[in-house]
Amino acid sequence: MQTQSSDKAIDTGSFRDHIGIITDDGKRKDIYPKKPKGRFYNARTVFSLALLAFLFGMPLIKIDGHPFMMLNIIERKFIIFGQVFGTHDFFILALGFITFIVSIILFTAVFGRVFCGWACPQTVFLEMVFRKIEFFFEGDYISQKKMNSAPWTAGKIIKKVSKWSIFFALSVLIANTFLAWIIGTDELTHIISDPVSKHVWGFAAMLIFSGMFYFVFAYFREYACIYVCPYGRLQGVLLDKNTTVIAYDYVRGEPRGKIRKSEERTKGDCIDCNACVAVCPTGIDIRNGTQLECVNCTACIDACDNIMDKINKPRGLIRFASENNIRNKSKFKFTAREIAYTFVLLILLSVLTYLISTRKPIDVTILRAPGMIFQEQPDDKISNLYTMKLTNKTFDEVPVTLKLENLNGELKVIGNDIKVGSNDVSETKFLVLLNKNELKTMNIPLEIGLYKNGVKFETKKINFLGPAPQK
Repeated sequence: MQTQSSDKAIDTGSFRDHIGIITDDGKRKDIYPKKPKGRFYNARTVFSLALLAFLFGMPLIKIDGHPFMMLNIIERKFIIFGQVFGTHDFFILALGFITFIVSIILFTAVFGRVFCGWACPQTVFLEMVFRKIEFFFEGDYISQKKMNSAPWTAGKIIKKVSKWSIFFALSVLIANTFLAWIIGTDELTHIISDPVSKHVWGFAAMLIFSGMFYFVFAYFREYACIYVCPYGRLQGVLLDKNTTVIAYDYVRGEPRGKIRKSEERTKGDCIDCNACVAVCPTGIDIRNGTQLECVNCTACIDACDNIMDKINKPRGLIRFASENNIRNKSKFKFTAREIAYTFVLLILLSVLTYLISTRKPIDVTILRAPGMIFQEQPDDKISNLYTMKLTNKTFDEVPVTLKLENLNGELKVIGNDIKVGSNDVSETKFLVLLNKNELKTMNIPLEIGLYKNGVKFETKKINFLGPAPQK
């Protein structure tokens, strides 16, 4: 039961017994949404263009020959805004992913599925790219219905083949773009320009991704949101009566009724024109309430506002609002749960910001070799053996030299010169030797200077362990 007016309860629960894109005999019901227009659609178009520019443009940007953005999952190498992250930064990447998920949960709890309607790649590509191409070749929803039910003619074949060809070309472009995000534009260029025999798996991946994207955007479409994506099902645990969603104001709109000239209207503001249903890309009636299929695309808001303008009624019969806002005619306010989510998100963002801002390009750890105290050396000297771990978080190979800063002594590196490769980890052992007669205590603080190309980039403080001084 959903209350549709202050004094009347209407049973509208039957719509939850079936999915709007399935017929009674279990077959798929083709959805032909009307071309939307309005202020929200215009805002979404601008925002989508920015997202598309980011998606297609970022892999092309390079700094000093290195990608500005790359998410190489295969080699576990990530470049984010020009900074390279590897397996040694897993905790930062994991925290960033957790922060992203929590932010989506927070926005869902407070503002519903805003991410789905405005930022999800599935919605952006389908509604702002592929659907626009379909409107261009086949016209609005009425023309599309007529064309699909009409026999095959030369004109229909030309339009369909042209549309499908552009769809596939875009799918190839999208697949290559996603591969560029993963392997980089240089490697992608090699795969495209070299013979197929040299990059069999690369071409296979391109074909598979292209086919998947074509299938999703040309046929599967709203099924991806309803059947595949788990996000819609999270609404059951994330949304409550204080969550702002795209909602129909049943207090103002009911009872519905057609508008007639020269008739004094005693019914609600909803004139039952079904304009909100006609534009819905998932084929639902928003007037039934919050539903699994709704992706918050705002097309129904624009359609309803356009009708309200024509009949001289105030906009907002369908708008962003919560159940309590509509029922109590109240304004938006934060609840305790939403404040708690925000607090958790702020903590995560603060920790993530701190870790990134304090992240060093070269991380150094020096420890005394385990199981060893000190060693007696010739010429009345005492030595300690240390293990140094260098983590290079830059794109360049780094040569490192060590110097004993605060005492007279010797520092001997065991093995070759110290070099650590790009985004790599290197371990080195070295000895520190001090004159025995200069050891006044058992624990002596040492300062080890680390130099890159003659320039000191860090000083590490360690302890030197010697024998008990003679009395």
